[in-house]
Amino acid sequence: MTAGRALLVAAAALGLAACDAGSDAASPVRSSIDTPSSTTPPPTSRPTTSTTTPARRQAEPPDGRGGRDESCVAAVEPGGSLSAIAAAHRGVTVDGLLVENRIGVEVVLHPGDELDVCIGNDVDDVTGVSLRPPTAQEVRRQQRRLNELFAPHMIADLVVDGDSGPLTRQLLCAARMGLGLRVSATDMPAGSPEEQALFEADSLSVPAGAATWASRWILIDKTCQVIFTGESGELVDVYPTSTGEEGHETRDVGAVAAFRYDPALENDGWHDSSHYPVPIDDPLNGNMYKPLYFNGGQAIHGANYVPPWPRSKGCARMFTWHHDALLSWLGLDGITQPTWRRDQIGVMVTVQGDYRPED
Repeated sequence: MTAGRALLVAAAALGLAACDAGSDAASPVRSSIDTPSSTTPPPTSRPTTSTTTPARRQAEPPDGRGGRDESCVAAVEPGGSLSAIAAAHRGVTVDGLLVENRIGVEVVLHPGDELDVCIGNDVDDVTGVSLRPPTAQEVRRQQRRLNELFAPHMIADLVVDGDSGPLTRQLLCAARMGLGLRVSATDMPAGSPEEQALFEADSLSVPAGAATWASRWILIDKTCQVIFTGESGELVDVYPTSTGEEGHETRDVGAVAAFRYDPALENDGWHDSSHYPVPIDDPLNGNMYKPLYFNGGQAIHGANYVPPWPRSKGCARMFTWHHDALLSWLGLDGITQPTWRRDQIGVMVTVQGDYRPED
């Protein structure tokens, strides 16, 4: 047993909140890159929807949306990589390709996929669609549609103000996940194929990466800073979250069982983190509301402050009322003592994604 694993086992045995413990998680699938709010109480109804397969981006310009610029389009060759494509085009970098094509470092490239290599011209040159930032009127239209699409789920409505700020981009990102689009926390260009998909959708589907083989699952996505929950192939809810900040990142992991739940009723639900103890209940400095542990010492827990960007010490925090709703869904709301029974907790947790501040 390695020293790091021994530390995790010891921490688990003591019930420690080791949100910054070393990783024993499975490595995520990487791309062929070789260079490196609101406080509205939750609704009670929870309609469900079915799963779908994420779409791959192909060069299929939508009708009536203009032509593409062939000189700005590069096809992925067998065994190709983003760095190879960047090297073949003057002035193009891997980071530029990521931003221009609205993709993350974990994207999996397939032969025949096409990338826009003309950087920074506010046009998707594969489809000919404008990528200019949406106007305030266009943002308000998107905000209203997002509120309609997420209405059956727990995440709070956006203020329809025409400001494409971090909360709007968080919900756009979550919508892309639930619509099988390429995941990105960027603005959504008006008239683009993805906006068309947003307005044509009747509901959200189970995102890629969810452990749909499990009877209950939780999917934490760091790109969007959201949590999806579901039962087998059905989506149940969507919540905002704040994952681990730089230096204390929430580790990627593929479908591990939540192994411990601490209701902390002796302190009104607030468990004081053993790694970040404070003299008073302060979730900004280590206190966790009713932590649900997975992947060593990391946890999903409630907090009073949940910004749409990473702020935790390795855990995934939720608003306290959202966390109570999640625990109720798991049937843990009647538990009065800490439990290590995985079969009683009964949920598989997956962590994926890559938060990109420039988005």
